[in-house]
Amino acid sequence: MTVSKAPAPVSELVIAERPRPGVVVLTLNRPEKLNALSKELLGQLLDRLVEVEADQSVGCVVLTGAGRAFAAGADISDMLARGVASYADPERLSVWKGIEAFRKPLVAAVNGYAMGGGLELALLCDIIIASDAAKFATPEIRIGSFPGDGGTQRLPRLVGQSFAMQMVLTGMTVDAALAERKGLISEVVPPEALMARALGIAGEIAAMSVAVTPFAKHAVRAAADLPLKEGLEFEHRLTVEAFDTEDRVEGLRAFAEKRKPDFNGR
Repeated sequence: MTVSKAPAPVSELVIAERPRPGVVVLTLNRPEKLNALSKELLGQLLDRLVEVEADQSVGCVVLTGAGRAFAAGADISDMLARGVASYADPERLSVWKGIEAFRKPLVAAVNGYAMGGGLELALLCDIIIASDAAKFATPEIRIGSFPGDGGTQRLPRLVGQSFAMQMVLTGMTVDAALAERKGLISEVVPPEALMARALGIAGEIAAMSVAVTPFAKHAVRAAADLPLKEGLEFEHRLTVEAFDTEDRVEGLRAFAEKRKPDFNGR
């Protein structure tokens, strides 16, 4: 017998599901507003991430959007109502920093529009997989603004200064194929294959040591901020720290014994 899933309550702006062991899918659930990033939605997203980070059974998170958008950007109605306070709100900025600080691997499954703040949210993810129907843009310049939640800093690190300038200064829309060529995203897949591919990658990551993958994530992310010499020193320090985990020892033993490691997340 097929049991239909009850619709989520209106107040549930971020839906959490566990489609397979070790993987949580978080879905931005404001489709009537193209998942615009209201303060309430961002707060619920951080709440879910905090829960996941504390759950040792979860090794990876997939972030996606309901409907035809990943996220279409900031909540313009809030900007009109509160002006600069809507951006400079300390609580909103603190929530954004909390999302940025999430330690476990985060895969974005971009199903549609990733515009403005929606693109900036995707840029906080570690791997971006996109449907070939996905669209990316920093359109803020068209309303007399520019990206203010990391877009001007993270985008050039991925696509280079020239193309980032073109995106930021014109507000141009970039399709998934061009985004892949420019290095903005990892892969492009047909819409019907998007979640399967994202879950496949997340499942592979979740099968690794939950204790060690945060070290690897931290090391790779540091490459964008540190000169090579300091980056190599930072990598070395993290590697030494990782040697203290039980999973690191188990991995070495499993290799020596020619068997699959049995990681316990410690």
